Amino acid sequence: MSHASCPRVLTCGDPARARWAGVLGAWRPVDLPAVPARGDVDPLLDDLPADARLVVAGDDAALAAVLVRLLRRERLDLEVALLPAPDSAAAHVWGLPTDPGAALALARDGSARPAPLVRDDHGGLVAGRHTVGPVHGEVYCEEHRVLRGDAAELVVTPDPDAGVRVTVTGPPRLGGLRAGRVSERAGRAVQLGCRPAVTVVRDGVPADRAVSRRSWYRHTEDWRLVRP
Repeated sequence: MSHASCPRVLTCGDPARARWAGVLGAWRPVDLPAVPARGDVDPLLDDLPADARLVVAGDDAALAAVLVRLLRRERLDLEVALLPAPDSAAAHVWGLPTDPGAALALARDGSARPAPLVRDDHGGLVAGRHTVGPVHGEVYCEEHRVLRGDAAELVVTPDPDAGVRVTVTGPPRLGGLRAGRVSERAGRAVQLGCRPAVTVVRDGVPADRAVSRRSWYRHTEDWRLVRP
């Protein structure tokens, strides 16, 4: 039996446990907090061989937390499958199914492929999306300026090809009758500088303090994601 057919399954938080209860078959999940920390994840990595598969059942913040521990422990060699929440931005970015049956089949039978790992300069990772807004400042993707001035929202996601994608939505137009213009750019790094400071929402979780600068960039090593 392969390690992929008998993976280590992590159910992160009560919503994930409720969503996947009774459908995991012979898999025996390990119940973890909604956003697992070092002490939750690290002991589970100690005995895993290089070709093992982790299945993360939870929202994007749970996936980001697990990926942080794989990065810190230098275990990006492990295969990672996601059993996502229905509104998962990570599932959208990577083309993963959110239907429970299809997601379970992919996690069980799918193949892992390299995927860009997107870090930020405050020790975090982008599993699905980081958002900021409204914001006044400048945004660059590599040497290309994407914003100077006001924006209603800035969204940073992984890009399967380039590494990082930034989407900037301008202020509403015609007195709010029309949505703001949308600009997109993808590359290896994105930088934001703004005044006043803003709070970054990292995979659905607001950061604990506002910042006037933030960078996102593609890590030198990919992670291994089970995806179509």
